[in-house]
Amino acid sequence: MQQIAEWLEMLGLSEYAQRFAENDIDFTILGDLTDQDLEKIGIASLGHRRKLLRAIANLETVEKGTPAVAVIAAPASPLPHDSADRRQVTVMFSDLVGSTALAARMDPEDLREIMSAYQKCVAETVQRYDGFVARYMGDGVLVHFGYPSAHEDDAERAVRAGLELVIAVAALKSRAPLQTRIGIATGLVVVGELIGSGDAQERTIVGKTPNLAARLQGIAKPNMVVICDSTRRLLGNLFELEDLGSRDLKGITEPTRAWAALRASSAEGRFEAMHAIGLTALIGRQEESELLLRRWSKAKTGEGQVVLLSGEAGIGKSRLTAVLLERLATEPHTRLRYFCSPQHADSAFYPIIGQLERAAGLAHDDSPQARLDKLDALLAQSSTSPQDAALLAELLSLPNDGRYPAIDLAPQQRRQRTLDALILRLQSLTRQNPVLMIFEDAHWTDPTSLEVFGQAMNRIVTLRVLLIVTFRPEFDPPWIGRPHVTALTLNRLAEREADAMIDCVVGNKFVPASIRQASSSAPTAFRCSWRR
Repeated sequence: MQQIAEWLEMLGLSEYAQRFAENDIDFTILGDLTDQDLEKIGIASLGHRRKLLRAIANLETVEKGTPAVAVIAAPASPLPHDSADRRQVTVMFSDLVGSTALAARMDPEDLREIMSAYQKCVAETVQRYDGFVARYMGDGVLVHFGYPSAHEDDAERAVRAGLELVIAVAALKSRAPLQTRIGIATGLVVVGELIGSGDAQERTIVGKTPNLAARLQGIAKPNMVVICDSTRRLLGNLFELEDLGSRDLKGITEPTRAWAALRASSAEGRFEAMHAIGLTALIGRQEESELLLRRWSKAKTGEGQVVLLSGEAGIGKSRLTAVLLERLATEPHTRLRYFCSPQHADSAFYPIIGQLERAAGLAHDDSPQARLDKLDALLAQSSTSPQDAALLAELLSLPNDGRYPAIDLAPQQRRQRTLDALILRLQSLTRQNPVLMIFEDAHWTDPTSLEVFGQAMNRIVTLRVLLIVTFRPEFDPPWIGRPHVTALTLNRLAEREADAMIDCVVGNKFVPASIRQASSSAPTAFRCSWRR
């Protein structure tokens, strides 16, 4: 009966949990209920009965094999061992705004088409971020990030998916404009617990996090993504947020701090966004740091250098580049920083577009003309030709208001001319100051950007450029073996260095030996840049 109670809670109909329990109604007989049955057990509201019947119908549709699964079904044979597991999960609850009003004025077949389109839209959007559609509940959809597949950035993935979903639902073609409300919460849950028996057996997530996500959805305005404070703390400065203050939520004992996620922030890089409150001292990377400084000294004389910096996730690649940036802060030079993203590995020129937008200072609320003016100011620093400026404006999806010549080229020619324009801009910048280029997380790059940097490798030899490429071991850089290329692999810190880092963070507080040992052996849990 607990599962029925949680299901009703998700639907916003928790007041009927006792009536379901008194009449021994569980998931095995939900599909047999009629409108008369619901009225007989004391559900007087016609709207609530319709909402329940629609939610039941959606559960049945999923069980019959709709594309996105509603529950994590257990294999029929053999029966798996019931091994519940505690883990941190980010849960999203998405609700279609005004579905009750739509049901009142639309033919059931038309309403079914809208609901199917909405559910498909949710499934396709969250799956791009490796989210898992756990359950459909009428006009609501419950999504898990972090189970069954876990990632280091599940909270970020959930928020990005939510912001994208708001746009995608609004763009759906329907007889009435559609809007959605989204709640996102992060917390510890028990996952993998088996409930039911036989064909009705399924794995569940148990804990307050799904209910909190549903309640946050309830306070969201149409087309708003609302997150809890535990989710916010995992996001650093990756997003622009609006503080909604503390809210009293039904079924939650204490006031809950809520935030509205507005959009991705303009933070220069992921590392800076996640460590905005400052870094501890660098420990154990002195030799690697000195090597980068030596390569920079050589690059300043006109002998271009490339350093391929590889290592496991969290081992300190970005921290090492941050130290170099700190040491060069007072030295005249030009910085070009490029950041790849796991969500944009198939987006052509993604890190290059991001660098140009940040360098030009483009803001989300700029008018097209203002964005073009800012781009012109940036390109003037490198004496970019009008023809190349037209190509770079097009790369940033900016309209040509007549200030640039029209470029009439075949697609392949246009692509090559754009690559050439980017290389020419780099060459022009090196005539003014030495250039430090940092290409972060190359294991997530798109093929076109990789080609641009491949061409840059060939030109860098005679330019005042140091290019640092960071990546994880799974990436196979095609540039190893060239005379101006240095491969540098970061290994795990020695135990003495790991202890020194822990002491730097915790001060005089006692840390058990078991935790020190675990921290020393897990690079992702023991980063070279701890947040205080």
